[in-house]
Amino acid sequence: MSKKKQDLIVHGEQLFYNHGFHAIGLKRVIKEANVALMTLYNHFDSKEDLILEVLKNREEKYFSMLKSHVRNSKIQSIYSLADAHIDWIRKHNKNGCMFLRAKEEFSYNDDHEIVQYVNEHKRSLLAFFEELDFNYSEAIQLVLLFEGATALSETLNVDDVEIAFIHSIKSMDLHMRGE
Repeated sequence: MSKKKQDLIVHGEQLFYNHGFHAIGLKRVIKEANVALMTLYNHFDSKEDLILEVLKNREEKYFSMLKSHVRNSKIQSIYSLADAHIDWIRKHNKNGCMFLRAKEEFSYNDDHEIVQYVNEHKRSLLAFFEELDFNYSEAIQLVLLFEGATALSETLNVDDVEIAFIHSIKSMDLHMRGE
């Protein structure tokens, strides 16, 4: 990927996340990325194409981070993944889930490509846990805990959310062990 395309994605992510997708125009993105409008259109057909690329890039970073915290057993993994998710929230999620924010802004059309991408992203998290050998019910519980931690961190103290999140993971651990 060219440096200019990467700059557009990085600055687009920051601007869209901090201000909203509809509130930020392409002129602001190219100004922040220090590129010409033609450069943007050489890489993206539209603002929505840029938004999709921003979401794909963020998803790749998130899942790469999660995969690096998978351990030898699924029990060890859930603790490691929970810690990693809280770290991600602290570093990247002061405004909540970027994907749900995108879905909200484009929800006027359920068939919109961005809405469909967000829906697939959420299903990908469920599939990720299933690939770690959690059954469907356990995977849904984990998605609820991870998504809930993200949502609550937007309005509550992250330290408090972390305590409750880890407590819930421990309860799930005990249940899976039959204790």
